[in-house]
Parts: sequence; structure tokens; C-alpha cells
Amino acid sequence: MKFGGTSVADADSVTQVVDIVERHYLRDDEVAVVVSAQRGVTDQLIAIAEEIVKSQDTSTIGSFIHSLRVRHEKVLNQVAGDYASEACKEMENRLANLENILDAVHHLRELTPRSRDYIITFGERLNALVVCAAFRQRGIPSTVLDGCEAGIVTTPQHGEAMALPASDGRIKSRLLPLLTEMVPVVMGFMGCTENGIITTLGRSGSDYSAAILGAGIDADEIWIWTDVDGIMTSDPRVIDNARVLSTISYLEVMELSYFGAKVMHPRSIEPAMRKNILVRVKNTFNPDHPGTCIVHHEKRDTRVVKALTYIDKVALVSICGAQMIGRPGVAKMIFSALADAEVNVMMISQGSSEANITLIIDETQLNIAKVALTALVKQGMVREVTTNRDVCAVAVVGCGMAGARGTGGRIFTALGEAGINVMMISQGSSEVNISFVVDQADGQKAMRTLHDEFRLSEEDDE
Repeated sequence: MKFGGTSVADADSVTQVVDIVERHYLRDDEVAVVVSAQRGVTDQLIAIAEEIVKSQDTSTIGSFIHSLRVRHEKVLNQVAGDYASEACKEMENRLANLENILDAVHHLRELTPRSRDYIITFGERLNALVVCAAFRQRGIPSTVLDGCEAGIVTTPQHGEAMALPASDGRIKSRLLPLLTEMVPVVMGFMGCTENGIITTLGRSGSDYSAAILGAGIDADEIWIWTDVDGIMTSDPRVIDNARVLSTISYLEVMELSYFGAKVMHPRSIEPAMRKNILVRVKNTFNPDHPGTCIVHHEKRDTRVVKALTYIDKVALVSICGAQMIGRPGVAKMIFSALADAEVNVMMISQGSSEANITLIIDETQLNIAKVALTALVKQGMVREVTTNRDVCAVAVVGCGMAGARGTGGRIFTALGEAGINVMMISQGSSEVNISFVVDQADGQKAMRTLHDEFRLSEEDDE
């Protein structure tokens, strides 16, 4: 069971978590718990780390450490009075370590990827102590493990590390023996390299942690506890009548999460898929709701489209030129230049004339991409590079689209009748996702139009 930042944000939330876990512990279920940092703490850690590199004033470090101490000790005293003193001693050790590394970063005037990763794990390092103490207060034996101690071995890419196959054996040997005796509380979001260097798994990486650990112990199920009832047909902030999906396939969730759906980490499905483990997404604050089950092969229903999502902070890049036509290796040069600049390409579209390739990238990477591609213009490989920031990408997702005739026609007819211009279209060979790009101002309108067109607010046909 993984509990996100909103699920462990304060004393009431932690009490609710203990209630949930206790129910299963008393039924003799073997439960491992993964916890995130308290809501907002990771953002604060990132901000202080980046600030002190440039700041002349070290007093901000002390005041920040004090605020963390007060925040976590307040919750600790409320949920685990009998164990607060013991947990506070360990918390002081961890706060001292954090203060030392922040002080070192300040004096060196350098924040390396390695030190940044170490700093931003302290939200989980502090909060795991609180949750563990709360379990013990309720009479549930518990112990705290960081991701490395639990056996998560990763690649060395700081900030976006990925689990290695060696994790399975280590997790099984370290975590599995504990389950018959207690509820281990594992700090999410982190692992370590084979040399023991701390790495992080990307933002919202606690989902990924839970999936890695679940696969490592061959769990019956992996439960992702969050603050919504499950995975929805669309963002409820955009679609008032968005509906919770009872079931969805691994592949559909991967498409949705990649295109901006916030419920799951994009990579968190792969370990579960590899071991064919059922994943449940449930609401910590409404635990009786059945939530959403993520399964390998979902029973096909009568509708072809399952859900919609969109990303609004993207940019469109068009590379064109007659010199590209029939010239082998042009695409390779374009994508190699972007890869060398560490620019991630999210969508690709190419005209049959070969004179134009259009890409969608993260808006924050646009300037880097322009520099990389301008070099190709100077070399005469392409004629022109144009960009547009005022766009958003919409994804229409559903396994039922594979082989279904007329789905594309319905999508683009509905958009045309709504007066929405489509600037770019992309579809993968799996036929599970049709993505397109529209003006930023039309993004939410496109979502509402298609949600109505495919009647996604109506319950599944059983």
C-alpha cells in the first residue's frame, strides 16, 4: 500500500492511514507500506536547495530546519504520544544531516545532481518516522526502511533513476521476511545505485517505489492510496461529470499517465505488468469506495474510448525544408541533436512528402531544442525551424479503438463541428491512443466536446 502526500499530510490523515492498515493487519494480511513526504515538503526542499546556492544569508537554513521540526513533531505528538520521544531522537539525527548537507551546498556554491537527490529525500525520511510511530501506537509492530535498505537498486541517473532487475532478489530477501512479523514502512521516491549512492525516481516516484516493491515480493495486489476515488474518464476540474472507471488496462493507464493524468506515475505500471499484479487506486478519505482496478486484459465493453487527458505546458516544433525529401538520415540527425541536448520528444508527426517533421516537447525545453535544431539549419540539413508555445496536446485513449472503424472520423468530425482546429495528429501502432494538438485556448473545449461525443459520463455496460 502506497500513501501519497495528501494521505499523510496531517494528524487526521495519518490516523486514517493507520485505520486502513490496521483493518488488514487484523485480518492477517501481510502488508508493506510505502509513504511519501507530507504534502508540499519536497517542493520546499527543492526551493531551499536552489536558494542557498546563491544566497549570502545562512539563516534561512536554520529557520527552514526549525519549520520542518515543528511540522513533523506536531503530527508525531498527536498520533503517537507514547513513541514520540523515541522518534524525535531519530528525527533530530536526520534533521542534523539535512542541515549539514545544506550548509555544505551553501559554502561550496554548488548543487550537484547527487547532493540534490539526497536533499529532496528528507521529506520521506522524516515522514516515515511519523507513520511508523503511529502504527506502533496502535499496537502494530513496525520498522522504517529507506528505499535502498528495502532493496531498490537503480540506474545512476539522478532525478529520474529506474529500477534494475537486481532489485527483485534484494527486495525479496530484505522485505519478505519482515511481513510475517510486522508492517514495514518504506520511504518512497528513492533507491540507490549498486554502489549505495542515493537516487530518486522522479516526481511522484512513490507510486513507482510501490510497484517495484510489490513486484519484488510477488504481491497479490498493489494498492495506490490517493485523494480521489480512482482513475477518472477525464480531469474533474475540466469535466464536471467525469466518472470513476471501475477497471482499466495496464496499457491504457500508461497512455493516460504519460499524457498528463496525475493519478499514476508513468513508469509505475511496468513492474506490475511484468508480474501481472492487480493494481488498485483508492481514496484514503473514502476507503469504502471500490476505486479502480488496473488489470492486464480488461473485458471489452461497448464503448471504444475509455478516457481523455491533455497536457497544456507543451510546445510545437516544426522542422521543414525541401532538402529533407528523400535524404536518408535526416530524421536521425534531428532526433540525435535533440537527444544530445536531453530534450524529450512526446509526439511526432511527419508528412508523406518528407518535407516537414512536427514534434511536441515540454515547453520548458523549447529554448534548448531551438539551439540544438538551429545548428542543423546552419549546416544546411533543414531550411527552417518554427515553434509555437500556445498549444496543448489531447490524448484519446481506449483499447476498444484497436480495429474499430470510424473512431478517428467521430473524433475529428466532433471537433470540426465545435469549431476547433487540429494542428497535428499522432497515432501509435497499438491503436490505443489517438493524440492531437490544438490551440491552448481550445484545449478544455476539445476535452468537453469529446467527453460528450463518446458519452463517457455514462456507466460502463456490464
